[in-house]
Amino acid sequence: MEASTKCICFLAFLVILGINELSLQVHGAGECGKRTSPDNEAFKLAPCAYAAQDENASVSSRCCAQVKKLGQNPACLCAVMLSNTARSSGVKPEVAVTIPKRCNIDSRPVGYKCGEYTLP
Repeated sequence: MEASTKCICFLAFLVILGINELSLQVHGAGECGKRTSPDNEAFKLAPCAYAAQDENASVSSRCCAQVKKLGQNPACLCAVMLSNTARSSGVKPEVAVTIPKRCNIDSRPVGYKCGEYTLP
């Protein structure tokens, strides 16, 4: 009887471990990968702060370089533009989504849905 109880406990442990591992695989990486978050990535777009508030403002080459780099992963770029860090910095998402076009980035994800906004 004692052996069967140990066996059942061991099997229950394996099931819980397996479920936990599956959960980590599903939720392990965010839009910007495992090692960073959209809020952390938003700091890299500091050169874009003014251009993300005013659609008539010129966009610096430093801003365009960062947007081009982040734009290789459209989901990350979108998450950064909609992040709490960006919003608390005064970024207007409807203006921020225009930056890839204003930078003349040919490889920008035209038509990509970013929340309620679409990248032009």
